[in-house]
Amino acid sequence: MANIDASKLELTERVVCINRVSKTVKGGRIFKFAALVVVGDGNGTVGFGLGKSGEVPDAIRKGIDDAKKNLVKISLKGTTIPHEVIGEFGAGRVLMKPAAPGTGVIAGGPVRAVVEVAGIKDIRTKSLRSNNACNVVRATIQGLASCTSAKEVAAKRGKTVKEILG
Repeated sequence: MANIDASKLELTERVVCINRVSKTVKGGRIFKFAALVVVGDGNGTVGFGLGKSGEVPDAIRKGIDDAKKNLVKISLKGTTIPHEVIGEFGAGRVLMKPAAPGTGVIAGGPVRAVVEVAGIKDIRTKSLRSNNACNVVRATIQGLASCTSAKEVAAKRGKTVKEILG
């Protein structure tokens, strides 16, 4: 993951899910909260973070701080992604396909949160295998980060963009 300075960006935050976890001790149960948060600038930069605390607002704040430390830049082609990609993390697998302008965001839950804060307006997605929110968010970000634009491929191969696209 690239080191992107979060202080220079106008980031929007989205809470994906809040889990209540309990620990059983002699006197009963102790409840704590884990908040999964996604941040992005709406222009191809996105990150996620997990914050844990005894109170929900503290967990969300910690999640936002963690997300700002894990920002990645993704390749965009207009309002969509350059090509079809499958992101994988653990048992989470997300299929993402570019879509024509005007299609909108066809995605569910955690994938929708990541895609919207990243600034992608037209995309079709399908979450495969696991529906664990943390793994799905990580798989989505991994898939988006692995997308390469025609410009990057041309530079890598020592050709022009016109030669790559045909």
